[in-house]
Amino acid sequence: MKNTIQIFCLSCLILMFACAQKKQNETPIETMTKEASPYQILTLTNSNGMKMTVTNLGARVMTLLVPDKDGKLLDVVLGFDTPAEYLTSPEPFFGTAVGRYGNRIAKGKFELDGQSYSLALNNGANSLHGGPGGFHNVIWNVEEADDSHIVFTYLSKDGEEGFPGNLNVKMTYFLTDENEFKITYEAETDKATPINLTHHSFFNLNGEGSGDVLGQELQLMADQFTPVDSTLIPLGENVPVAGTPFDFTESKPIGKDINQENEQLKFGGGFDHNWVLNKKEQGALELAAVAYSPASGIEMEVYTTEPGIQFYAGNFLDGTAKGKGGKAYEYRSAFCLETQHFPDSPNQPNFPSTILRPGEKYEQTCIYKFDTK
Repeated sequence: MKNTIQIFCLSCLILMFACAQKKQNETPIETMTKEASPYQILTLTNSNGMKMTVTNLGARVMTLLVPDKDGKLLDVVLGFDTPAEYLTSPEPFFGTAVGRYGNRIAKGKFELDGQSYSLALNNGANSLHGGPGGFHNVIWNVEEADDSHIVFTYLSKDGEEGFPGNLNVKMTYFLTDENEFKITYEAETDKATPINLTHHSFFNLNGEGSGDVLGQELQLMADQFTPVDSTLIPLGENVPVAGTPFDFTESKPIGKDINQENEQLKFGGGFDHNWVLNKKEQGALELAAVAYSPASGIEMEVYTTEPGIQFYAGNFLDGTAKGKGGKAYEYRSAFCLETQHFPDSPNQPNFPSTILRPGEKYEQTCIYKFDTK
């Protein structure tokens, strides 16, 4: 009997020690998956002090801490303190992954291989960023993660938000020692479908909640843009930016021409348009934009394999969204640079195709690279 008790006690001690070691070796990601909440918050860091937090809700970037010219870390993306707040925000796209189709599709309709499809509408008469149940509002699977990268996957089922085909998406976020926030996208489908994935962080290089971005500077590597109608659907043509407020071929303050008398600015309430990038080679990773804050000294370069970039100057922010620490996100207090194919491409035969077919693989890369000067 005495020996039995000793063996039992020894077994208990071994089990307790093993459990303690397992708990000590768990990553924060593994620990959070055991909580009742479906939301995870994951953290990436690099050797230069940069830090990024991401939630699996929409694969959203919640914070992005970047050193300014004095070495002080500034959070340069708008957002909220907790994942659940994103679901009730008056601005639904803070920091999110966007899909199945980034940007607008006219009247939420398109025809593909002789069949008509109707999508969920969430932007007046149009479908925007995949519809109300798009990738921004789904729980992404975290396949793997460490301090430098996160691999997300998601199966968008046939018929989700009206889109055809089961679409398997793999998206990887990296935070590199070159101060790059890098995103790679891969996708495959079992039925022909439009696809246009992008990232939708709202940037303020003076720090989120610090006022408007009109004094921050922007250069776009684009000699043309795609004009739109009053509902922000492209007219189907590429127009030179020369001699218009849309000329960002040389760096200039975002606010310099934003209030000019111009029909296109009136339609967008300011800049909310697609620029046609000057690609040397289609599909190559090339510089698309450079943003700079004279106040903080932070510079952000944007690289993409995509043919276009949507520049949005925060025209619909109005202070009703209360972000981190209760800060009100006021009018034009952020800008977005969304690398993409063109809006409404499924209905625009002159635009680069966004149709993915079975047996093909969708791939693209986007990089936001930070420095100071």
